This record gives sequence, structure tokens and C-alpha cells, in this order.
Amino acid sequence: MECKAEAKSKRQIFILSGQSNMAGRGGVLRDGKRKYWDGVVPPECSPDPSILRLSATLQWEPANEPLHVDIDAAKVCGVGPGMVFANSLRRCLGADLHLGLVPCAVGGTAIKEWARGEELYEKMVKRALESVNEDNCEIKALLWFQGESDAINEEDAAAYKLNMETLIHHLRLDLHLPSLPIIQVALASGSDHIEKVREAQLAIDIPNVICVDAKGLQLKEDNLHLTTQAQIQLGHMLAQAYLTHFHHA
Repeated sequence: MECKAEAKSKRQIFILSGQSNMAGRGGVLRDGKRKYWDGVVPPECSPDPSILRLSATLQWEPANEPLHVDIDAAKVCGVGPGMVFANSLRRCLGADLHLGLVPCAVGGTAIKEWARGEELYEKMVKRALESVNEDNCEIKALLWFQGESDAINEEDAAAYKLNMETLIHHLRLDLHLPSLPIIQVALASGSDHIEKVREAQLAIDIPNVICVDAKGLQLKEDNLHLTTQAQIQLGHMLAQAYLTHFHHA
């Protein structure tokens, strides 16, 4: 990964949104009907005082795995790509970099549930705006990993491209950031119509919107969720994409 010096002192804010693979299921195990996180935090996901997360109660606090524990609260959360992403940026941009992560992902959600006016969308906007309530904070990008739920039936898959483009348009308007960088992840897993959703994701052609392809990353036994190691790889991929396309020294 090519690294550049970072001179800015503002806290750089990244919104993490989508469904379960963004919320993180790495290290989540099943014991009969019970699911639990194994508690293993790889070095790439280690906490650092310069990395904060916005809690469900809109308070800044030290960021730790699982990042989405109080956001995707109805599910068992584990390792996702967010902490790896943040640590990768710090290694490249310098120890003086201050980062704020805004977890918003909720497992099992379809893109229509993220439409403007729906609860998930409105919460995401509220959390994003709250994250820059201080003068020294700046939203730098949205990381978006979602679509598995839209691969279940053909109608949802066919509508995905327009729904995602509409989401991007509305979010930029509501955050007053007309050029907000967005890094979406093309699906690594899904149901019958996964290729139709992937095709839509890869075909979106909007300025400052890029796609990172997760296809081929290792899946857990459920053939749906990324393993911890795959989440580490994805975090690095997202960081590289941000540095390549959106970081200006």
C-alpha cells in the first residue's frame, strides 16, 4: 500500500453502513441454537486512542471490536472491516491522524429499508450529522456493504441499481455533501440473483463512487458471511481504495 504523509488535524469521519457483512460476523460461532463471538481481536483490528466510534447514544468513545455491538443490537456482532480500515489509514497517513467511525449497518436489511424516510436511513443521516457537530470533524467517505437481502428475489435484484443511485443522491443532499466519496462493496455472497445485484453494483457510474469487489474472499460455513481473515483483507482493500481515489495530501 502506497502511503502519504497526512498534515491535517481534523478528525476524519467515516460512515460504515449496509448489512451484516459490514456490521461484522467474523469470529461469530454457533453452539446449537446459540450464537456468540469468540472474542478474538486480530492485531490489524487493535484499538488505538486516535480511533473513536460514535455510540448508539451519539457519544464519542474509543473504538473497539465489535464496532456495531450496540447498532446491530438484535444480532451477534463480531469482526468487520472498519477497524482494519482505520488502522490501515493510520499506518499510511501518520500517527497524528484522528479518525471517527460511525457504525450504522444492520444485518438482514434490504436496500428499500434504507430509502429516504425509512428508519434506517433517517438514523444514518442523524448519526452522520451528529458526528460533525464539532468544528474539528469532517465526513470523508461512506463505506457501504449491502445487497445480500436483495439477491433473494428477481424483482429486488432488478431494482437494485436505481435504488442505490437514489440512495446516493438523497444522502449527499441530506448531508450537504454533493461530492461525498462512496466506496461500495460488490457482493461476495448471496442467493439466486447475486450476479444481477453484483452487475448493478459494478455498473454504477456516478462521480466519486467506486466499487471494491469482495468476490472470492473466504466465507464462513454459512456461505454468507466473511471470515475474520476475509474481513481483514476487505478492510485493507477499502483503505487502499480510499487512499488511491480520494486522499489528497
